[in-house]
Amino acid sequence: MLNGLKIKNILFILLGAAIFSFGLVHFNMQNNLAEGGFTGITLLLYFVFGWSPSITNLLLNLPLFFIGWKLLGRSVFIYTIIGTVAVSIFLGIFQKYQIEMPLYEDLFLAALFAGVFIGIGLGIIFRYGGTTGGVDIIARLAQKYFGWTMGRTMFMFDFGVITLSLITYLNYREAMYTLVVVFIGARVIDFMQEGSYAARGAMIISEKNEDIAAKIMKEMDRGVTSLKAVGSYTKAERDVLYCVVAKNEIVRLKSVINSVDPHAFVSVTVVHDVLGEGFTLDENKLPLER
Repeated sequence: MLNGLKIKNILFILLGAAIFSFGLVHFNMQNNLAEGGFTGITLLLYFVFGWSPSITNLLLNLPLFFIGWKLLGRSVFIYTIIGTVAVSIFLGIFQKYQIEMPLYEDLFLAALFAGVFIGIGLGIIFRYGGTTGGVDIIARLAQKYFGWTMGRTMFMFDFGVITLSLITYLNYREAMYTLVVVFIGARVIDFMQEGSYAARGAMIISEKNEDIAAKIMKEMDRGVTSLKAVGSYTKAERDVLYCVVAKNEIVRLKSVINSVDPHAFVSVTVVHDVLGEGFTLDENKLPLER
């Protein structure tokens, strides 16, 4: 910890910035593909006026730093500065020391790798509390106040920037492949954000609830909550068990339930975010290191 900041978070933000910048230089810039958001604006200025993205990235983000400070708090603000500056530095490095990847004749492959690299890089940065400035800040605010996923917000903003890029320097073929980049990047970001926390929630209805709950707690060391419910048809009151397990434990959970009551009704749902003991806290209610 460093004045409330985690060294681990800073290192992963730097790693994410490096991955993002590598993809941008080697797949977007080398193959004349645009991007969305403020990054897309820096590429537009690069292709139209020859201005270096490593410099325009910082200049465009300066006004948003103030918004980030006021609305996102000190830690996120500092992580954002680290992420934004790191992206500019890595962009400068990768522009100077490029690995030639001539994929213009196969723009689908270029778009695929561009989307994956950008999505993984931004996903890592987001997961560890940072942003790379620009629309990333706007996306984080939309998630905080409106519950929108970051990928969704970025896709909407990106569409407007890509349209402007089409008017100025992209041909239709490059514009369509750019949309592929943005779509893949948005999906990878959401996966990095939600997939890392993904769990499974099970609703269990059985005549042997107590035995099932006891066996789950004993054999899987997972908590079980008993909920009061009323059947709409029979009007009879009964208990429903609810249990959340890691996604790799769902097969074992089904096996435990089946061993007690093969006729139990079980409904399994995907849980994208889990907080609490066994997931983000240990048995002593202390935060687990991710």
